[in-house]
Amino acid sequence: MTVTTNTPSAALTASGVVMQSDEIKEYLPHRYPFLLVDRVIELIPNEHIKALKNVSINEPFFQGHFPHYAVMPGVLIIEALAQTAALLALKTSGEKRDDKTVVYLAGIDDARFKRPVVPGDTLIMTARILVEKRGVVKFAVQAHVGDALACEAELLCTKRSIA
Repeated sequence: MTVTTNTPSAALTASGVVMQSDEIKEYLPHRYPFLLVDRVIELIPNEHIKALKNVSINEPFFQGHFPHYAVMPGVLIIEALAQTAALLALKTSGEKRDDKTVVYLAGIDDARFKRPVVPGDTLIMTARILVEKRGVVKFAVQAHVGDALACEAELLCTKRSIA
């Protein structure tokens, strides 16, 4: 995956949204209940992205995690951040989803969880490209709820042929 295209900032709509769910689905293969990015509100190709996930009590994982105190699983916060990072990489390269390739999460470094994410929260996710080398992109990612940091990590993603 090459992320060297240097295109201008994505234009915001009047609502402040860069990408809605229909356009997100053009880039990511995930679908409900595993599509964890609701909309993108900021995107500068080859630099950074900011996206949102509205966390609802109706999320299927809350039935078992935990029934007496609903908390979004940390691995799903990381997955939401990886989907956000993949959107940045794909928008940067100008590539949309196809049936022959997939962007994989290849590594997670220095992951830290700072506060629980609960129903009613809006997860504000950011990803910033740190480096790209031999088809692997390293991202610095963070998830906030309001001004409070919920999670941070460095993620490695790579695009691979599946056909």
